[in-house]
Amino acid sequence: MNQQFEDIVHVWPLVKDILSVPHSDAEYENRVSFLDDLIDEIGENENHPLASLMEVLGDFIEIYEKRTVPPVHGLPGEVLRYLMNEHGLKQSDLPEIGSQGVVSEVLNEKRSLNIRQVKALSAKFQVSPQVFINSPLDAS
Repeated sequence: MNQQFEDIVHVWPLVKDILSVPHSDAEYENRVSFLDDLIDEIGENENHPLASLMEVLGDFIEIYEKRTVPPVHGLPGEVLRYLMNEHGLKQSDLPEIGSQGVVSEVLNEKRSLNIRQVKALSAKFQVSPQVFINSPLDAS
């Protein structure tokens, strides 16, 4: 065995619960919690020694989500209403969009989201910006 392989054999039992694709909700929550800690530690520093670990862990989480979480489809207002319900939020909890009146117009499909709002909501709910971009003609 080469030295690198031997090192990995000895370290693997210590890291296997983080460095693998989750196969249950409990494992998923564990990975997400660990990723949150990494994000707090690393921030935007792409040169941080753990930056590649953050990237790999994000990929493992994404694999689990693609297998288990159904994609969100619908009109942007419907998607936003769903996400608000899932996160226990009220219209006043979304200053990213604007006033409560603006949020109401978006929820009722009377106003479209702009790019800034889409980016902010995507980051807030950790979903693809695409879920907020569908037009009424796209939703079937």
